[in-house]
Amino acid sequence: MESLFDSINVRDLLSAQDLSDQNSPLSAPDLRLLIDRVESHSLQIRSQVQSYLASHHEDFASLFSLCNDAVSQTLKVSDDLAGVLRLVSEHPADVEVREVVEEMKAKREELKVKRELLGLVGTIVSLNRRLESVKEALKSGKFQFAAQGLKELKVALRIGEEDDREPLVYGLLRTEWSQCFEEIQEVLVKFMEKAVRFDGDLNQIEVKYHLEVQNLSGIPLQIVLEAMEVVGILEYGLAKVADLMIKYVMTPFINRGQPLSFIEKSNQDSAVLEIVSSPDSKLEYLDGELLYSGIVLFIKFIYGSICFQKSSWIRCFGRLTWPRISELIISNFLSKVVPTDASKLPDFQKIVKCTSDFETSLKELMFISSSDDKDNRLSNFAENVEVHFAFKKKTEILAKARNLLLECDFSIPQEYTRDSSNWKNDGTSIVSSSHVVDLLFLSERCLVSKAAKQLMKLVHQTLQDVCLSSARVALEFYHAARDAILLYEVVVPVKLERQLNGINQVAVLMHNDCLYLSQEILGFAFEYRADFPSSIKEHAVFADLAPRFQLLAEDILQRQVQLVIYNLKEAIDSADGFQNTHQMQQFESAKFSIDQVVFILEKVHIIWEPLLLPSTYRKSMWTVLESVFSRMARDILLLDDIAAEETLQLQRLIHLMLESLSSLFESLATGDPNLHELSVDSREDLIPSLRKIRKLSELLDMPLKSITASWENEELLCCGFTVTEVEDFIKAIFADSPLRKDCLRRIQNTSF
Repeated sequence: MESLFDSINVRDLLSAQDLSDQNSPLSAPDLRLLIDRVESHSLQIRSQVQSYLASHHEDFASLFSLCNDAVSQTLKVSDDLAGVLRLVSEHPADVEVREVVEEMKAKREELKVKRELLGLVGTIVSLNRRLESVKEALKSGKFQFAAQGLKELKVALRIGEEDDREPLVYGLLRTEWSQCFEEIQEVLVKFMEKAVRFDGDLNQIEVKYHLEVQNLSGIPLQIVLEAMEVVGILEYGLAKVADLMIKYVMTPFINRGQPLSFIEKSNQDSAVLEIVSSPDSKLEYLDGELLYSGIVLFIKFIYGSICFQKSSWIRCFGRLTWPRISELIISNFLSKVVPTDASKLPDFQKIVKCTSDFETSLKELMFISSSDDKDNRLSNFAENVEVHFAFKKKTEILAKARNLLLECDFSIPQEYTRDSSNWKNDGTSIVSSSHVVDLLFLSERCLVSKAAKQLMKLVHQTLQDVCLSSARVALEFYHAARDAILLYEVVVPVKLERQLNGINQVAVLMHNDCLYLSQEILGFAFEYRADFPSSIKEHAVFADLAPRFQLLAEDILQRQVQLVIYNLKEAIDSADGFQNTHQMQQFESAKFSIDQVVFILEKVHIIWEPLLLPSTYRKSMWTVLESVFSRMARDILLLDDIAAEETLQLQRLIHLMLESLSSLFESLATGDPNLHELSVDSREDLIPSLRKIRKLSELLDMPLKSITASWENEELLCCGFTVTEVEDFIKAIFADSPLRKDCLRRIQNTSF
């Protein structure tokens, strides 16, 4: 049968042997042959199919019967399903089923909730009973049982982990627990207060082992401590005991200059620690051995009598007391025995070793931690003695610097005033005084205050110590030197604030101080830097300080100059612009103004010349004189109408002022040979307005043509006159005339 389904190869039905050539067409005979053979082959296939069906008739009959049965069953199932659908559509049973299922689900949820509520009620009842038992235990003095109950209830009630969704009753139970906790805490603290007492009359500490509070008696101290530990208030309960020990035992013991000792007495009911004075009153805490041994004895008493040799308890007591005890030892013993001289540093090593042994003893008693370096407070302090020594010296240096600045009155020695018989005409004193110093980079000498010289002496000593000290000590000394210098900038301006706001010698003296300090600071690098320790050389800087004092000196000087100029301006203002001086009253007023100007300048001359450097004195005085002469010339040139008699009076006033200032002019040339050899005209180059005021005096008595000629030959221009000033001056003095017009035209047409 399988051969019927094989593919028919057309090549086999043709007689042609080669059909590979697609270009050779089939002939008609070949086609007819092909058709005949296909038909023959088809008949052969049909015959084979018939014979196959005939031989398998029973098999095909069985197959068709099975198919028929399947179709019948399918129709039956379809009819049954249609009947069920009709039944369901007429009677909706699924709704009833769904309702039953939902009801069963609700009943189950309700049952679950009731079971949970029942469990919650049981838990609440159990917790409440436990709270009641804790209360009863507290009343009967069973503190261990009560403490353990509170500890377990704290976990059960989730104290500190409250949730808003919890039942309200949990909040009530927590409130009950808090009340029980406060009650047991209050009772246990009262027991601790009864347990440890200080007797001031007998100077002793008594520890009672069996305690009584209200209706509770015979409660052992150890039971009280154990209950506090279970509840978690051991540190709170021991805090008052720790404060008592620090106040009445440790503070007097450590603060006392002469050593104290402890005597311990104990029995079954109590332990007593008596504080007594040492039999040898001459003993002192020289090396710390007596001090440390006494503290160790005290801690052993606490360890045995209060902490009952429990490491956790003595460690808790140590955390409460050790920071304060160590601070007392440092402030009242170690800091006081820090050497004041570098040569005594080796002797301090005995105290360092004794301190280390003391802390080792405390670690063995577990009073302090053996692993936490923070508890090695005393050893850390003692081992850093070089730093403490340097810090102590730095404090002393700054205190000394501050005191000498505050105590100095900045007075001027008598030999440095013009009234002194020792004063020479050249402006220098023949007396060699400790107040005179050399300025390193100016090749000059000046007078400074006692405070400035002593301060610089102190700084030099400190820098010498820097050169001889170790790196850590040298660094502190270096900062001490800088800070001591800066103290002058901080202290003195505040101390002399009133004097700086006036014209006086103190302000000038402070100017000299600042100039001197700036010069000395610049010299530090050359004098000391090479000898500094190598680590300090990288950081030591003083050059930044010098400009500060240089600027401060300049600021003080400029303030003095401006104060003088302000006073001179007020004096000149009283002359009312030198108007109408041909009237006697106005002339007297102007003359008084000139006298005031001369008085102020002479006062400034007396104050400045003995103190300021000659170059600084001349420069400052030139500035002041320039302001006076320029102001006076400007006021006269602003007059719009000058009578003939008025010109004479103005000329007289100018001559009067110049004659009165002749000694001042001489002082400006004194001490400077270059200035002394110069002519008067050359000296006027230093004060341009001096030439102008002198020329103005001449112009007041000159004819119009001469004035015009002076302008044309540039003489007035060289004296500082402007074309406008000359024109206004001519208009003020000379009446309008063809000659005046011609002269004004010539002046306007003059080109330089």
